[in-house]
Amino acid sequence: MGLIRRISDLLKSNISDLVSKAEDPEKLLNTAIEDMQRQLAEAKSRVAVAIADEKRLEKQLETTQSKGTDWEKKAMSAVKAGRDDLAMEALSKKKEHDASALQFEQQLEGQHAAVEELKKALTQLSLKIDETKRKRSLLVARVKRAEAQKHIAETMSVTSDRSALDKVSRMEEKVDKIEAEAEAQWEIAALSSGSHDRDLEEQIKQLEAHDVDDDLLALKDRMRTMGMLSAGAKAELASGVSTKPEEAKKPQEKAVEET
Repeated sequence: MGLIRRISDLLKSNISDLVSKAEDPEKLLNTAIEDMQRQLAEAKSRVAVAIADEKRLEKQLETTQSKGTDWEKKAMSAVKAGRDDLAMEALSKKKEHDASALQFEQQLEGQHAAVEELKKALTQLSLKIDETKRKRSLLVARVKRAEAQKHIAETMSVTSDRSALDKVSRMEEKVDKIEAEAEAQWEIAALSSGSHDRDLEEQIKQLEAHDVDDDLLALKDRMRTMGMLSAGAKAELASGVSTKPEEAKKPQEKAVEET
């Protein structure tokens, strides 16, 4: 039967292989399930027809066997009545019905085998549909996971390319060079700033030294006004060196006594 062959092909099909080869696994599975459901509906219809034919053959067999039995009874009645000629005709009719009954039995056996095969295929197809429905989500998830793993592997293959790694290495070297140049500029700037600070400090010290000299001159002027410095010591005090400390001291003591 063509239907049995188609159902057998469906049952033999490997859903996982079909999914792995499909561009859209979920769509393929939905289509496969729809196809199996159509085959299932057709199989149910064929099984119903086959069962009806089987019952019809059973009825015909019973009728034929019953007629054969009736002709046998008529042959007995003819023998009892002493009508062997009628008995022979009745037995001939019985023989014809027996032959027809034998043919019906053979047809019935074949029809019964076909019905059983259809029923078995129908049950297996129903189980296959249920199994496919249960596996649909799992298989689709497996395919998507495999696709993701493939994509990751391809990405890793690209990143492992030596040319790409060389580009990254050259970029790192460039960044290192820029950072080193920046640090060098900072150090130069710091050195320049330190030299400037030292110059400034020296200038300030010189100004402070001038201020001290001015204070010393002012002090000497006051001391001369007070008579604490002689004219001869003026040059020595102006230079900050006294060659005669004792003589310089006497006028100071005299000034103190006068005060």
